[in-house]
Amino acid sequence: MRKGLKKSIGPGLIMAAAAIGVSHLVQSTRAGAEFGYALVWAIVLANVFKYPFLEFGPRYAIATGRNMIHGYAALGRWALWTYILFTIGTMFAIQAAVTIVTASLAAELTGIPLNAGLWSAIILALCIILLIKNSYAVLDLVIKIFMTVLAISTLVAVLAALFQSPGTSANTSNIVAPEVWTVSGVAFLIALMGWMPIPIDASVWHSIWTLERSKQTRYTPKLRESLADFNIGYIGASLFAIGFLVLGAEVMFGSGESFAASGGEFSKQLINLYTVTLGEWAYLFITACAFSTMFSTTFTVTDTYPRVCSELLSLRDSSRSSNTKDGNVRYRVLLIGISGVSIALLFLMGDRFRLLIDLATTLSFLTAPVLAYINYRLIFHSDLDPEFHPPAWLHYLSVGGLLFLTGFALFYVYWMIGI
Repeated sequence: MRKGLKKSIGPGLIMAAAAIGVSHLVQSTRAGAEFGYALVWAIVLANVFKYPFLEFGPRYAIATGRNMIHGYAALGRWALWTYILFTIGTMFAIQAAVTIVTASLAAELTGIPLNAGLWSAIILALCIILLIKNSYAVLDLVIKIFMTVLAISTLVAVLAALFQSPGTSANTSNIVAPEVWTVSGVAFLIALMGWMPIPIDASVWHSIWTLERSKQTRYTPKLRESLADFNIGYIGASLFAIGFLVLGAEVMFGSGESFAASGGEFSKQLINLYTVTLGEWAYLFITACAFSTMFSTTFTVTDTYPRVCSELLSLRDSSRSSNTKDGNVRYRVLLIGISGVSIALLFLMGDRFRLLIDLATTLSFLTAPVLAYINYRLIFHSDLDPEFHPPAWLHYLSVGGLLFLTGFALFYVYWMIGI
């Protein structure tokens, strides 16, 4: 088991790296800064109820030896086209959102005052150079390095905030958090849960990474090994979300300061969260760690969407593998093309940082119930060997998740229309 698990570890960490980005550094921190600990329940419920639908990704890959895109195609054209439309409808906003945060941190780290669009172009160009060979091994190595740095720096900062800073209990015990059930409060609540800990689309990504890891190691993991890898990444990402909320609550809540709408100002405030608790000596170290965190997310997303779109296009010719020469050429064209459109979106939006992020996260939440239902249908389909069906507790949790995601999405639409 230990040897097999070692060869299986990778996709879960990549998922965590993709997750611990905007949803954590930006949204979780904003939640703590603006609402204190009042939205802990939203983070916990989002993580719990999304769990089954994301777990179905590696489960399906191990059960069938195929990624979920092929499963959607087998399930029916309605499922495949729903996924295609949702992917195309959100991928540019998602890539633009994570890139602009990374760009803001790059400007803070280097002190080079380029505008957000130019920094974003530089960052995506670097990602393209590293990924152009379509090598999963490069993605796997970069992510493992960055995740180690992130885990250590964030743990130290959270502990320092809890035990060294004045804290909520000392300075803000009489401060009442803003009302959540207002127009702005509900809008932020949905945006917070939209990427918490990651969009449900990531189940497809995870199924692809699982198969790529198997090719890299030439080892086909057992289901329990693949799920152990998934749980390490998922639980870790969930705990990080709480950690960033703690940082926001302990350092900024009740201070009278709110996060800026521009990326440049936000990055300065984010770094200040750490330096207030650790001291000014840690400025450069923390800035580098925060940049590493967001760069790993941008790097993962930049690789993932071309890989997903390449798989979608390969369905037209089932005799060709995505790893053939044609598949590599297709991946490279998509890598450049998708990044190019995302950059165009960034120049169009300018530095309206919070607007872009809230748009992307809200779109992800509103599409989540449909994607969750498709994943549910796929994993319990009669064509799947019952040996790989989820246990009863996970079945019940997935039903609860469908109700939760659908209920909140309908509530959000009703609330906005009613207002």
